[in-house]
Amino acid sequence: MFWIGKDVEVFSAQKEFIDTAIVPLTVIDGSPIGMKQSASAAEFLMSLTAFVEQQFKGRVMIMPPFSYTNSMVKKDYIQAIDEELKLAGFKYIFYMTSDHSWTSAAPELSVLWLPSIPLGDMDQSVKQSVLSDQIRQVVPMLSSKWSEL
Repeated sequence: MFWIGKDVEVFSAQKEFIDTAIVPLTVIDGSPIGMKQSASAAEFLMSLTAFVEQQFKGRVMIMPPFSYTNSMVKKDYIQAIDEELKLAGFKYIFYMTSDHSWTSAAPELSVLWLPSIPLGDMDQSVKQSVLSDQIRQVVPMLSSKWSEL
């Protein structure tokens, strides 16, 4: 499920089943080198979260990506998002990112860090294979949190 009107209606009716929110965290870097890297990382992350949604449809809702710059105080923003999503009724909130700094910026939250893999020039079948490999890393992370209660 995605953060769109139709899916939010389904979420409202089935909160007991759709208990997990996933928030992609994407950096915006306007420097000459950083722009291409941050765009590539965002492409990877959005493809991966869409793939996660396919695998766990009916259990997870993918939120709109939270975009930030390196000069922002990350912890303040992510805590506000966390509170809002808890208020909405999500039991589990995961933040997916390719930016390793998030793992120390908010250690009390469930930040799933995965190194970015440039997908831009890949053939569609190769992209699917890469995303399948990445999902094998994500599933244990999600499962361990889901099994805690």
